[in-house]
Amino acid sequence: MADCILVLDAGTTSTRAMMFAADGTMEAVAQQALTQHYPRPGWVEHDAAEIWDKTLACAREVTGDDVGRIGAIGITNQRETVVAWDRETGEPLARAIVWQDRRTAGFCADMKQYGHEPEVQRRTGLLLDPYFSGTKMRWMLDHDEGVRSAAQTGTLAFGTVESWLAYKLSGGAHLSDASNASRTLLLPLDGAQFDEDLCELFGVPRAALPEVVDTHGQLATCDAQWLGAAVPICGLAGDQQSATIGQGCLGFGETKATYGTGAFVLTNMGQEIPRSEHRLLGTVLYQQDGVRTYAIEGSCFVAGSLIQYLRDQLGLIGSAAETEDLARSIEDSGEVVIVPALAGLGAPHWNPDARGVISGLSFASGRAQIARAALEAMAHQTHDLASAFAADGAPWCRLHIDGGMSANDWMAQDLADILDLEVERPDFVETTALGAAILAAVGSGMQDSLERAAQAMRGGGKTFNPQMTGDVREARLARYARALTAA
Repeated sequence: MADCILVLDAGTTSTRAMMFAADGTMEAVAQQALTQHYPRPGWVEHDAAEIWDKTLACAREVTGDDVGRIGAIGITNQRETVVAWDRETGEPLARAIVWQDRRTAGFCADMKQYGHEPEVQRRTGLLLDPYFSGTKMRWMLDHDEGVRSAAQTGTLAFGTVESWLAYKLSGGAHLSDASNASRTLLLPLDGAQFDEDLCELFGVPRAALPEVVDTHGQLATCDAQWLGAAVPICGLAGDQQSATIGQGCLGFGETKATYGTGAFVLTNMGQEIPRSEHRLLGTVLYQQDGVRTYAIEGSCFVAGSLIQYLRDQLGLIGSAAETEDLARSIEDSGEVVIVPALAGLGAPHWNPDARGVISGLSFASGRAQIARAALEAMAHQTHDLASAFAADGAPWCRLHIDGGMSANDWMAQDLADILDLEVERPDFVETTALGAAILAAVGSGMQDSLERAAQAMRGGGKTFNPQMTGDVREARLARYARALTAA
C-alpha cells in the first residue's frame, strides 16, 4: 500500500533522503556529505554528478524493499545554485556554481551602474547580486567552452538543483517549480514562464531554461530503473519556501526563520505581489494550479557556516554543540562582536565586498567569548531583518524558527531577547523536508489542502519568551552597529 512520501533534500553541505508517513512521522533517513570546492576566494562550486549520485544512493537506502509504500516524491533543494548539463548525454558540462558564490559581483556592479536594478527589482522582486542564478548562468556562458558550445548547438540545459534532480529521475523532463524559478532574475513575479526580455538582458538563452511548473501536483514521474518502481514526483520547492510550508506559515503575515548554512526569513504575503522599499526580496512561496502565493524574504549568507568556520578553519571548537555550553559558561561576550560577512553581507545591506569582522578583542577574550559572539551574531543579523520587514509594512508578531542551529536553546532564547518577540521552535526542526512532504502529499492527493496537510503532519513545539532588559538589548545592538560599520 502506498502510504509514504519520499523526500529528497539536496542541501548545501549534504544531501538526504527521508521517508515520511502520511501523518508526518519520519520513518527513515539517509544522509551523505557533499564536497565543497573553493577554487578561488569567493568562489564556491559543487559537482552536480556527485549531488545526483549521492541523492540516489540515499533514496535507495531509505526505500530498500519498501518502494511499494512510496506514493509520491517531494524534492527540496539549495536555491540559486546553477547546474549546466547536456540534453543529449544527460551529463554535467561544468561544476555547479553554488548560491554562496560571489564571482559575478563585478557583473552585478556594472548592471547597477547602467541603471538596470530598479526595473529588475520591479519585475522579479530581486536585486542585482551574485546570489541569484541568472548572473551565474551568464558567467558559465562567458567562461566555459563546453557550456558555450552546447548553447550554440542547442543541447544546453540550465537548471537549479531541483530541476537537475527531476531531469535525472524522470529521464529527461526539464522543469523548474515556480519557487525556485523566482530566484533566477529571469522570471517576472507576474509571469507564467521565463521572460525573453530578461533573458536577453542577462545574456541567457531562453531555450536552455526549463518549463516553470507548480510547486505541487502531478509534475513528473521517477523512472522505475532508479528505485525499482515508477513513482510520481508531486512536490518541488526551494528549501526556504519548503521550510515556510513545513512551519505551517500559510496565512498572511506568518513568518519563519531558518538557521542552516545561512539564515533565511520569509513572511507570507498572500496573493499580492510584494514590493519592498528596504532592499528585501519578493519571491514565490508556492504555486497551485497556476495561482501564486508570494512571500517577502530577507537572507543572511552566513549562519551555521560561521560555526563550521570556527570548528574547521580556526579549531576553536570541536563540535557545533559545544557553542551552547561555552555561551552559558560566561556572563557575556566581553564586548566581543562578530559580523559574519565571510561571503559578503546579504539583506538588507547587500554588500558583496564586505568581509567578516571580530571586534572588541582583549587579553580577556577566549574561545568562550568568541563562541558566544558567534551565536549572538545570529540575533543581530535577524534584528536587522526585522527592522527592514517592519519598515516594509510586514512587522513580525511571532517568529517560527527551524534549521540545525535552532536546536541550540541558548541561541533561541537570545533571538527572543534581542527581537523582544515570542519565538517558537517545533519539536521536529527539519521543517524543510517536512514542507516537501506536505507539498507532495497534497500534490499526490494523499491530503486535500496545504492547510489540512500541515495541521495533520506537524507536531508540537517549544516557546521562548523575551527576558532581556531594554538597556542590555540596546547596548548589544549599539556594539553590533559599530562593528557593522567596520565590515
